[in-house]
Amino acid sequence: MTPPVATTTEVYAKDLAFSKALHGERVIDSEIGLIRKIASKDHEAHEAVVKSYTSYWKTDDPQTETEDERNARSSEAATLTNTYYNIATDFYEYGWGNCFHFCRFYPGETFYQSIARHEHYLAMYLNVRPGMKVLDIGCGVGGPTREISRFTGAHVTGLNNNDYQIARARYYAANAGLAGKTEFVKGSFLEIPFEENSFDRVYAIEATCHSPKLESVYKEAFRVLKPGGLFAFYEWCTTDRYDPTNPEHAKIIRGIEIGDGISQLYSTREAVQALKNAGFELEYEDDLAEIDDVVPWYYPLTGDFRRSQSIWDFFTFFRLTVVGKMLTRALVGGLEKVGAAPAGSVEVQKLLELAGDSLAKGGETKIFTPMYLLVGRKPLKS
Repeated sequence: MTPPVATTTEVYAKDLAFSKALHGERVIDSEIGLIRKIASKDHEAHEAVVKSYTSYWKTDDPQTETEDERNARSSEAATLTNTYYNIATDFYEYGWGNCFHFCRFYPGETFYQSIARHEHYLAMYLNVRPGMKVLDIGCGVGGPTREISRFTGAHVTGLNNNDYQIARARYYAANAGLAGKTEFVKGSFLEIPFEENSFDRVYAIEATCHSPKLESVYKEAFRVLKPGGLFAFYEWCTTDRYDPTNPEHAKIIRGIEIGDGISQLYSTREAVQALKNAGFELEYEDDLAEIDDVVPWYYPLTGDFRRSQSIWDFFTFFRLTVVGKMLTRALVGGLEKVGAAPAGSVEVQKLLELAGDSLAKGGETKIFTPMYLLVGRKPLKS
């Protein structure tokens, strides 16, 4: 039996309450470090949020999970995702920067150059031009929104249903002088708060995987896109190499889901079919993770910096090495033990370590890709 789905109003109210309890009214102070951010949180609220998130996962073994348990989690996908980002955003920015996505690495590029190129590559397939109205579905704290606006000259609207991230995105855009070229709107990608045919282009970067059903979010992209317009995105998917009956495969994929706030991952074939079912004409598809002439997308997660392209990348990713993770865990654990950091802080650190380890294993075994590129066109006549 499928439980009732929470209304959008209920989800927003719960998210706003979490955001205010955790971060207070001052959510834009981006210059302070991770430890000060953690220590300044409402301790009781933080502990409650962590417990709320972990309660969605009754078992680490997907093969023993019941259908009712899966349905219950999927029905709460929006709240699950919001809860996840309320506890994980500060760690994401500390460990990865303002752009919450992976990329391929070419020889001679620094990490941030590679991140920007990955965004430019998507903009190329969208054929974005100056003056166009573009929608970024699931914009995080707005890193790609800002970069694509700069790169193309288009006006880019970022959509996000997390209050904390929206506030930070607006802060960064104002500091970058892009307040007039970007906009950040609170809203669900399952009920995009814009009229039909509102945008020339729509894109998403590793965000639509948080939808309980891919077809649902793709249909909304189709609705707000103008006829003839393009929808291009990087999807998180299992590949044809994934065998759900293989216990090790299942454990890796479940680790990605738990560690990254995803109710359920879908395969590349399911993503393609969902795009077609939504009404799009498939223009292009490619798994960029399969391109072998570059450094693998997951190498920073392995802690192996022999492939690092720049000395500066070592300083960027030191916190992801075994030593770096141990130091962060020890520091956060010490603060939690003496009451300076709220209960559950170490649990969040462990959660993100599970995510990183599982993603790296998914990449090494090639059963998972975070960059399945799909490009669909909305027909001129629907």
